[in-house]
Amino acid sequence: MDPDPAAPHGEGPAAEQGFRLAVVPGAQPQRWLRTWRERLPDVPLELLAIEVGSQEAALATAADAGLVRLPVDRECFDAIPLYTEATVVVVPKDHLLAAGEELSPTELVDELVLVPLDDVLGQAAPPGVEQPATTAAAVELVAAGVGVLMVPQSLARLHHRRDLTYRVVTDQPTSTMALAWRRGEATELVEELIGIVRGRTANSSRGRGAPATPEERAPTKAAPTGRSGGSARRGSAPSPRSGADRRRGGPTRGTGRGKRSGR
Repeated sequence: MDPDPAAPHGEGPAAEQGFRLAVVPGAQPQRWLRTWRERLPDVPLELLAIEVGSQEAALATAADAGLVRLPVDRECFDAIPLYTEATVVVVPKDHLLAAGEELSPTELVDELVLVPLDDVLGQAAPPGVEQPATTAAAVELVAAGVGVLMVPQSLARLHHRRDLTYRVVTDQPTSTMALAWRRGEATELVEELIGIVRGRTANSSRGRGAPATPEERAPTKAAPTGRSGGSARRGSAPSPRSGADRRRGGPTRGTGRGKRSGR
């Protein structure tokens, strides 16, 4: 039986089954999760921790949507780019490269740049060097004094160690985070998540389940700030020389010129 269209927000099969969101290392969904829980408290949202190498398999079979790293196969998945991360180099705190705030590629020429098997920047592994199995393993090698590591900034933070630091590297490959889902399967809950990550308000006139417009799927500009209707508020004030004020004998309200006339 079809759900009652007049049922309270969130009721029905979608609320019962919940929503599964795949998340790759480095993704930071916290603010969006808070908004989801505020707007859809009756729809449980389950996070599925996945690796970048398995993100497409997870989107295809296990998750309703995912916070993933581009690229994804656009013949199989739709995706909205969210933000592009800075690329940083992870080094020991006492390394010479730690002296500056920002590095250029030429400053890494003489360094052994480790490229783990789960690299997300598309780097070429140095010849004759065995690749670390994971980014975590590469971080351990850096701490042991064996090479340096280039990763998106979120991964440097994720694998933070007190004896290591990182510096931004210019003119290097970058990684873009995106919200992705199976092509042609943008359910009403997927559309809700699209609205949340795009900043759509809870009382949007589109309502729950309506498809996101192309404008909402693109970055939005902040609305101009300022006081509106100021001239109308000023115009609504009574005249400082009104007859009612003179009859009451009270003090006049208005500019300094009006007060002098009153005296």
